[in-house]
Amino acid sequence: MKRYPKTEKYDNNWIQENWMGPNPLILLEELCEHLDLKPGLKVLDMGCGKGLTSIFLAKEYGVTVFANDLWIDATENLRRFEQADVADKVYPIHAEAHALPYANGFFDAAIAVDCYHYFGAGENYFVDVFSKLVKPGGQFGIVIPGLKREFEKGYPDTLEKLWIPEFYAFHSDKWWRTLWEKTGLCKITASYPMEDSKKLWQDWADWSVENFERVFNDGEPGDADFKLLEADTNNDLALVVMAAKKSN
Repeated sequence: MKRYPKTEKYDNNWIQENWMGPNPLILLEELCEHLDLKPGLKVLDMGCGKGLTSIFLAKEYGVTVFANDLWIDATENLRRFEQADVADKVYPIHAEAHALPYANGFFDAAIAVDCYHYFGAGENYFVDVFSKLVKPGGQFGIVIPGLKREFEKGYPDTLEKLWIPEFYAFHSDKWWRTLWEKTGLCKITASYPMEDSKKLWQDWADWSVENFERVFNDGEPGDADFKLLEADTNNDLALVVMAAKKSN
């Protein structure tokens, strides 16, 4: 498996106490290979969850981060940022993806790790919302669960019994590339399924079986991802990486 030296500096127990899907630091480190992040840049971290990615961005790249999430309370995230000694660089925000409190062109970069498919798979979101947040020449980056290719029914036959409505937002890197590229608002600089997708996803799935209900306590089954990966015998699932630069 590919090494991620920046992620390896962080305590795995701390990551597992706060992750909400496949290791977000690995996903972000992979994504950042295709971004040019420098100290002082303003970065939107959409769907930051419990703020792991925001902490990582501030510590590893010295950027100023606006840590935006709907599900996790901003005050809770602030405590984590204070504990990580990045509260001077990371600002916790509680806002829904379609009602963001930011000025157009405010950010140098906008990223979303393991969340963009929840709100951005529609035809108009990139045009009407996401692209407007970033200044000309700025950067975009997402990592999302998806598929290695498109299927006529929207899903592989092997996953038919487990497919639920939200999975229809799972798409291939080519599909995502087309969604953004056809707008003429950006130039795609990277789009591909991660090489170690299934291993990274499986690590989360195995952990969830034992810990999900204990940690989240919301009545959801902890084995949903495990069953999905187990049924994916043709290895059609993937974690998709895409980066782009906004047109001037």
